[in-house]
Amino acid sequence: MENQLKNEESPYLKQHKDNPVNWVPWKKKNLEKAKNEKKPIFLSVGYASCHWCHVMAHESFENNDTAKVMNEKFINIKVDREERPDLDLIFQKSLAILTGTQGGWPLSMFLDENGVPFTGGTYFPPKELYGRPSFISVLENVSKVYQENRDKILNQANQMKMVFRELNKKNAVLKQDLEPYVEKIINYTDEVNGGFKGAPKFPQFYIFDTILHFYKKTKNKKYLEVVEKLLLSISSRGIYDHLEGGVSRYTVDEKWIVPHFEKMLYDNIQYVNLLNNYLNEKDNNYLKHKIQQTINFINSEFLTKNNLLGSAYDADSDGIEGKYYIWTYKELNELLGNNLELFKKKYQISEQGNFEGSNILVENLDINYSDDNILKLEKNLLENRKKRNKPFFDDKSQTDLNSFWTYVTFYSSILLDDKNLYEKSSNKFNNLSQLYKNKIFHCYDGNKEIDVFLEDYVYFCLTLLTMYEFKNDKSSLIKCETLMSEAWNSFFNSNDKILQKNKVQFNDLFVEPIDLNDNNIPNGNSIYLFICNKLFNILGDQKWNEKIDVLSKSFHSHINSNFSQMFSYIKILDICEENITVTINSKNPETISKIQKLTVKNFMDKATIIYKEDSGEDYFIICKKQTCSPKLKNLKEVENYLKSL
Repeated sequence: MENQLKNEESPYLKQHKDNPVNWVPWKKKNLEKAKNEKKPIFLSVGYASCHWCHVMAHESFENNDTAKVMNEKFINIKVDREERPDLDLIFQKSLAILTGTQGGWPLSMFLDENGVPFTGGTYFPPKELYGRPSFISVLENVSKVYQENRDKILNQANQMKMVFRELNKKNAVLKQDLEPYVEKIINYTDEVNGGFKGAPKFPQFYIFDTILHFYKKTKNKKYLEVVEKLLLSISSRGIYDHLEGGVSRYTVDEKWIVPHFEKMLYDNIQYVNLLNNYLNEKDNNYLKHKIQQTINFINSEFLTKNNLLGSAYDADSDGIEGKYYIWTYKELNELLGNNLELFKKKYQISEQGNFEGSNILVENLDINYSDDNILKLEKNLLENRKKRNKPFFDDKSQTDLNSFWTYVTFYSSILLDDKNLYEKSSNKFNNLSQLYKNKIFHCYDGNKEIDVFLEDYVYFCLTLLTMYEFKNDKSSLIKCETLMSEAWNSFFNSNDKILQKNKVQFNDLFVEPIDLNDNNIPNGNSIYLFICNKLFNILGDQKWNEKIDVLSKSFHSHINSNFSQMFSYIKILDICEENITVTINSKNPETISKIQKLTVKNFMDKATIIYKEDSGEDYFIICKKQTCSPKLKNLKEVENYLKSL
């Protein structure tokens, strides 16, 4: 038996095409069907590499008795949250509003026939378990309540809309000091293990990236220390894949040892980005190895047939979580033999293991990592691991993530002085540029492409600006300016004075998806402001300065009540305030390259590189907060001026 999901492109939706549930995708005609039949909607949101999504699917959605109840009493809609991040945003918030509980995946929401939620949850077991009601009893109860209270539930829609308006309410603050928020968040950090206290433990790289930004500005050592503690902890423990590279999404324990084994592209982008910024401050061969290993892993193992990067690797293989990554003591003994004791010098291996009788590889930090014998043992284990069945790979290529990765690896290539990586990043950009020559879309090329979101625009524009700053590519600058204007016209919500997640004109949700939070990646609004600042510096057009003013005031008015989820804004507002520019007037490629590297070494992406083409001799001007250097005539003068700053 097949349902309507057989016609979808999403790997996640296709996983459910043979369910006995009459799944339909989120489309206007399916929402209309609920209205015509006066039935509530059961909305299930997940993604292809989600472990508990698989569990609920096997237990409930593949069960004929459960499917019968679902089909009789509900219109059943299945959504891939990576295809529709706007929809996921709104219904995750709705769950918190309606039940006061934290969201997650699978998200299981019940909507009225107009698409407005009235109750919901996340994972429901097939039988009552740990205080969670059985899924079938939830279905029966919700259907009964809906039929008996239909008019009342339908009339609650305005209340839900009003609550969302209150969530986005501003305060009167238009400008404020930002460093106190960094001081405040550090109180919640785990001094022993790095990251934040408690479990489960997520790296939340964007917060530590902002803390590191303020270290560079203030030289307050405690800012550097919390970032260093996080990076050394996650790079040495079970959340990191020591044989191949890359981090998992989170760990279930507070010591970063037992991961939820799925590997997401967005986590690894930010891991590399934070390593970029840290290694730019402090040389560390151990972490340099980790960044190179992870970049190689992503560029090879996440590659798809269209030469883009896919989204994620599943946590499971052969139906068992983590099976691909873990080792029994017996396996290690058989594969390594007499070398097992040498291997134990680097890794914490035991007969009882650290995960359900098996071993997740965790490093000791006091080993000589250049030991060639240990490298050979690791290579041996990796070759044997590759004979196992690999976890499922979600090859859905997303514009925002592919653009973000390209942008980050450009900076990695400069910091690592890696010409091969620079060329790979350039080729990735050329591929993206060709793909979006006529139109930007969120994912999938061809007939099934998913419409574009704010993050797709801004992260692609970030790569365009990088091509201008690194290569003086004026065509990329022009395209960036055009797309940024397009984005403003498409996404700017004039009531809230902020950009919403989907296009204002084509919103198909019961409220506008105003997204203030940093979630999987830094929020599109903050990145939009970052690009506005660079465009104003380069072009001098007042329209970009006006947008900076509007967005800055909006961000300041929200940070007080939501600071822990708005750390990318804190960093970028500070960058706009500092406003550093490096103007290059030279036709000498070697000189230009040296100035670019000096700029990256001193400022990373915080400074805007501007190219001038005046006649006469070479010169360079460095400005900070509208205070500018004289014309610096050579590299030595530039270096001396930078030291004086």
